[in-house]
Amino acid sequence: MDADTALLEMRQAARQKDTARLAALLPLLAGHPLEPWAAYWELKARLDTATPQEVQAFAARWPGSYQEDRLRNDWLLLAGKRRDWDAFRTEYPRFRMRDDREVRCYATASELMRGQSASAETAAQVKQDWFAQRDLDDGCLLAADLLRQAGRLTTADIWAKARLAMEAKRTSLARAAVALVSSDAALSFAQVQASPIRYLAGRGPRSSELTVLALVRLAAQDPDQAALQLSGAAGADLSAAQRNWVWGTIGKQAALNLSDLATSYYAKVTRPQDLTDDMLAWQARAALRQGDWRQVLRAVDAMSDAREERDLWVYWKARAQLALARTDAERSAARAGLEALANASGALGFYEQLAREDLGLPIVTPPAPAPLTAAEKEGARGNIGLNRALLAILAGLRGEGVREWNYETNLHTPGGMSDRERYAAAAFACERRVWDRCISSSERTEGFMDFAQRYPMPHEGEVVAQSRSTGIDPAYVYGLIRQESRFVLDARSGVGASGMMQIMPATARWTARKIGLDGFSGSQINELDTNLLIGTNYLKLALDEFGDSLPMAAAAYNAGPGRPRAWRAPGGSGPRLDGAIWVENIPFMETRHYVKNVLANTVNYAAMLTGQPQSLRQRLGTIGPAAPDEVARTKDLP
Repeated sequence: MDADTALLEMRQAARQKDTARLAALLPLLAGHPLEPWAAYWELKARLDTATPQEVQAFAARWPGSYQEDRLRNDWLLLAGKRRDWDAFRTEYPRFRMRDDREVRCYATASELMRGQSASAETAAQVKQDWFAQRDLDDGCLLAADLLRQAGRLTTADIWAKARLAMEAKRTSLARAAVALVSSDAALSFAQVQASPIRYLAGRGPRSSELTVLALVRLAAQDPDQAALQLSGAAGADLSAAQRNWVWGTIGKQAALNLSDLATSYYAKVTRPQDLTDDMLAWQARAALRQGDWRQVLRAVDAMSDAREERDLWVYWKARAQLALARTDAERSAARAGLEALANASGALGFYEQLAREDLGLPIVTPPAPAPLTAAEKEGARGNIGLNRALLAILAGLRGEGVREWNYETNLHTPGGMSDRERYAAAAFACERRVWDRCISSSERTEGFMDFAQRYPMPHEGEVVAQSRSTGIDPAYVYGLIRQESRFVLDARSGVGASGMMQIMPATARWTARKIGLDGFSGSQINELDTNLLIGTNYLKLALDEFGDSLPMAAAAYNAGPGRPRAWRAPGGSGPRLDGAIWVENIPFMETRHYVKNVLANTVNYAAMLTGQPQSLRQRLGTIGPAAPDEVARTKDLP
C-alpha cells in the first residue's frame, strides 16, 4: 500500500476509532509530509489511555505545529473532564489557539478549585462563554457552578442563561442551568418542558422565573397564544423586567413569522434595555417592514456595544436618521454613518455597497494594493504549516487542511498574520488553485482589497459561456458559485449537495429531465460542464419563476422555492418592499446571509467583468405580493 492510500485509510480508521488499524498503518507514513496528521490520529484515538509523557513527546516531535496544539486542546479537555488539574495547569500555559470555550472555562475552574478568586474579567468571560453555548458541555457548566458558589455569578444570571437557552429551543441547556438553582426548580422545569400551557394553567404557587420559561417555550410554538397568556393571569406575578423579556421573545417570534402583530407586541415593552440584542434586531426588522423609522432607530439605539453584525445596524441606523432628519446637523450625523461604511478600506460587501449608493458614490473595483515583494512571497511559500495545509487539501484531506490553514493564518501567533502576510498566503493558495483558502485569507485583509484575488474567476471561459447560453448574467452565476462552494469542484455539503454549484441529487435529476438532458446519471454532477449546465438552468428556472428577481431566485436556490413564495408577502397581501428590507427580514439566518453575499458578490464580479460602475439597488429591486393573476410557471420547481 502506498503512503497516500494509507493516509486516507488512517483518516477513516480515526473516524471509527480503530486504534489497532491506526497503529498498523502509522509506520507507512514515516517521513511523509503529512505524517504529523497520521501521528495525531493515532494518539488522539487512544488519548484516554495515553500518558502525559506521550503527549509531551508528541509535542516535542512536532513543535509549533497545528497538530501539536490540536492535541494539546484535546488533552486539556480530557484533563478537565477528569478533574486532573495538575495536568491541566501544566499544559494550559503552552496552549496557543485559546479558541475553545470549554477549555477557557476549565482554566477558570482550575484556578477556582485551588482557592484563587476570579477577577471581574474572568467571571465576565465565563458568563459570555456559558451564555454562547450551543451544546451542553462540562467545562462551562462547572465554571458557572463554581462562580455561583463563590458569589460571582448571581441567580439572576443563571435564570438569564435558562431563558436564552429556552428561547433558542435548547432545552437541555436550560435544564442544566435551572438545576444549578435548586433540585426543586429542576423538577418543575420538567413540567414546563412537557407542556408549557398546562404548567401555566396549573393551580397553586408558581415560580415567576419558571413562568417566564413556560411563556418563552410557548412563544416559540404560538406567539399569539403566549401573548394572551402574558396579558392574563400568567403575567400578573412577573416583574416589569420579566414581562419585557417575554414581550421581546413574543415580538421576535412574531417577527420571524413575518406577522404584522410583531410591532404591537414590541410596543408593550416598557424598557428596551431589558431585551437581548437579538430581540432588538427583530424589533428593528419588523419596524422596517412597517416603514416605522422611529422604531428602527429606538431599537438600534438600545442595542449593546457588543452587538453582532455591527455594519448592518450602522447602516440601518443611518437610514433611519436620514428618514427622520429635520436639520442639517441631523442629516450630517446620518451621513457620517454611511460614510464610515462607504469608506471602509477592507470591505465592499452588502452594507458598504448600499452606503455608497445612498451617498451617490460609484461601486467600482478598488485599486490594487502594492504588489507583493519577493521576500513576502517567499515567506508564504516557505511556511511549513501553509504547505502542509495545501498538501492535505490536494491529497483529499480538505477538512484537515482547512483547519491547519486557518490556524496558521489566524491563531498560530496572537492576532494572527498581518495584512501583508495574509495577502501573501492568499496569493500562495491562488497559485495552487486552492480557491477557498485564497478567498478566505484575502477577505481577512483589513487595510486593502485585491479584487482579482478576493473575487477570482476560475474556469472563466466555461462559466461565462454557459451563463450567456442560459440567459443569465455571468456575474450572478459567479456570485452564487463563490458563496456556494468557493470554486471547490468536488465540494459536498452535509445535506448531500454536490459540485461547484452545490446541486442536490433530486434537483439535478429534475433539472436534467426538464432540459432534456438524456442519459444523465448522478455520478456526473461533479463534472464541471455538467454541474454548470444543470446549475445555471435550475437558476434560470428560479429566475423565471420569480420574475427575474435576483434576491428571490437566490433565496430559492438556498432554501427551496416554497419559502420565498411565502416570504414575499404572508397572506398574499401587503406593500411592495425595498429589496434590501425584504432581504433583511428573511427569517432564516443562513438564507439571509446567503442572499446578501450572493448579491454583493454579483455586483463586485460585474464591476470586474465590465469595468463599469454597478448598482446593488437595481439588482435588489422591490418585492411584494404576487399579482392576483400570477400563475406559478414551474409549479413543481424543487
